Amino acid sequence: MTTFASRYRPVGSRLSTFTFESPALPEGAAELRQEVRQFVEEHWDEGYLPDSDFNTGESAAFSKQLGQCGWIGMTWPKAYGGAERSFLERYIVTEELLAAGAPVFSHWIADRQSGPLLLNFGSEAQRSEFLPKIAAGECFFSIGMSEPDTGSDLASIKTSAEKVDGGWIVNGSKIWTSGAHNNHFVICLVRTEPPSENRHAGLSQVIIGLQDEGVTIRGIRNISGETDFNQVFLDDVFVPDERLVGDPGNGWTQVISELAFERSGPERFLSAFRVIVEFAREIEGTATPAQQALLGRLLAHLVALRGMSVSVASMLQDGKSPAQEASLVKEVGNSFERLVPELVRLAVPSTVSRRFLDTLNQCLLHAPSFTLRGGTREIMRGVIARGLGLR
Repeated sequence: MTTFASRYRPVGSRLSTFTFESPALPEGAAELRQEVRQFVEEHWDEGYLPDSDFNTGESAAFSKQLGQCGWIGMTWPKAYGGAERSFLERYIVTEELLAAGAPVFSHWIADRQSGPLLLNFGSEAQRSEFLPKIAAGECFFSIGMSEPDTGSDLASIKTSAEKVDGGWIVNGSKIWTSGAHNNHFVICLVRTEPPSENRHAGLSQVIIGLQDEGVTIRGIRNISGETDFNQVFLDDVFVPDERLVGDPGNGWTQVISELAFERSGPERFLSAFRVIVEFAREIEGTATPAQQALLGRLLAHLVALRGMSVSVASMLQDGKSPAQEASLVKEVGNSFERLVPELVRLAVPSTVSRRFLDTLNQCLLHAPSFTLRGGTREIMRGVIARGLGLR
């Protein structure tokens, strides 16, 4: 199986106030990379078409096997089921799984951001209850931020949580809730105080069971015929006090802290990687100068993007919150992975293999979502502009 060899040094760059350094990968990186590759080979379902879009393939059984290897919650304390490994070691495992096109979505959100959110802001009881199950690949989370009719203006959410004896009554709706039809919980951003002049005040986060009374999940079918996106309706859902994450009213700060985890990883530029792999196979031995130039151009972009992304992982390792740098990685990376299938489509030979065609078609159908999920292109450019002092 072809994987992302990455046998090059990360590339550093500097853009005004954004700093991307070139951290060295940890000792034992090559051995860890090979270990992941061997695991994927041994646990591969031959009937599954590899897809490096993290949002596409899911297998609860595969996620549980990863948990048994200690590859979920890798950076978390061992007391909560983690492995106390570095962010850069986690990065190696993540990019190898994506490059191989493994079915990782079941545990993805819980590992990437729900777990770190609870680790940073959750109560001791929440950490003890959820983190070991997440690390074992047995508990899956969704994100409950976006709402109908609010567009990308997250501060304008209307889902409310009214304080009652022993907890909160939640009413409202969340949309684009990936995986809600299969996952166990969703962490919802809700309004616990009436809107005020400070649009970011009065917001909180709560953990809601996706099987709880009053929760209705409706799939949203996309152009590929799949329903990984959902709308979640919350009608008088009771949330006990112990499911409030952090302090009431601190929701905006907590959400912002999640975004560096959500926006900077290799999933933000590797979603179309399998198309590049199959394109290289398709033209091997017969490539025209134009096809060779395109392949070189795509690989050069990957090298630069990976260097930026690894740099953000290093910042997270150092305890920093590189929200602006992460936004830049996401914006440039999403633009790249959205462009890949279009460029390759125009450059392929007249006769192609079924495998290549299936891979390309799958990517083309999912590509419109690449620049939407995790924050739209317009929102990312606004964040970048503020970081550069342009607005």
